[in-house]
Amino acid sequence: MIDYPNWAATCDTLHGYTQILGKLAVKLAAPQPQLQHAALQLTVRGWETPVLPAPDGSGVFGVLLDLRSHQAVVEHSSGALAAFPLTPGRSVADVTAAILDRVGSFAGQVQIDTTAQEVPWSVPLDKDHEHATYDVAAVERYFDAATRAATALAIYRAPYRGRSTPVNAWWGSFDLAVSLFSGAAANPSSEGFIERNAMDAQEVAVGWWPGDARYPRAAFYAYAHPAPAGYSAAQLSPAAWHDDLGEYVLPWSDVEASDDPQRTSLEFLRGALRYSCGACEWDPTLTDSAFGTPPPVR
Repeated sequence: MIDYPNWAATCDTLHGYTQILGKLAVKLAAPQPQLQHAALQLTVRGWETPVLPAPDGSGVFGVLLDLRSHQAVVEHSSGALAAFPLTPGRSVADVTAAILDRVGSFAGQVQIDTTAQEVPWSVPLDKDHEHATYDVAAVERYFDAATRAATALAIYRAPYRGRSTPVNAWWGSFDLAVSLFSGAAANPSSEGFIERNAMDAQEVAVGWWPGDARYPRAAFYAYAHPAPAGYSAAQLSPAAWHDDLGEYVLPWSDVEASDDPQRTSLEFLRGALRYSCGACEWDPTLTDSAFGTPPPVR
């Protein structure tokens, strides 16, 4: 079970580590619609940046938080590689300095915005010595759950014939998410930087996150943007609408307790999509494609 209060200090530290990688992607990746260039990926090893161009023109590089061997890894296309352990007491500031030092050595100096983003604390990443808790067992429990959730999200996304995102690992909100787009434009929900850049298209968003102080346990979530009047009134059993989050939520504990966790996950994701597309009056043909099968390999 992934309950935020039981590993809050480690969760927040790991969240801070991922922000270092995200800031590198923001700085160096080619901009994409809905800020997709800023997303990280969850792989079999952990949280990873996309392939990033070296600032000095020497090739490409990437940074990985390896949650199996509990290391941060910086690797350059030349073959240069450096790794250092993620251990109890290693603060976000220490990891920031170490990663930027190795990136500078391999790929050229890069200046990132060290402002912590979408978190309740305000200390910059390079000065954050408060978040320095790393419980290996808690990280491994999180990573096991996250990879299983990511698998369900990937299966859910696979058949859709419209524009969609991959399973993104968002380092600001510390969640895994997939967005399916109808092709229509939308008005951002506010004039904030993220909202005006990431929410300018009609979408159904689903995802999974390990919980936070507002909702202290892991869960799947789903919402539509823009949501029509009455959107929150549906009964998506066993999920429920959460007013503070503005999303339909299915606790991960309910998924784990079911006879078939993957089936339960997909029932929620697909049920939320079917309801959301109907409520938002999407093209039925496009909606139906999400419930078919992926194109065959010929």
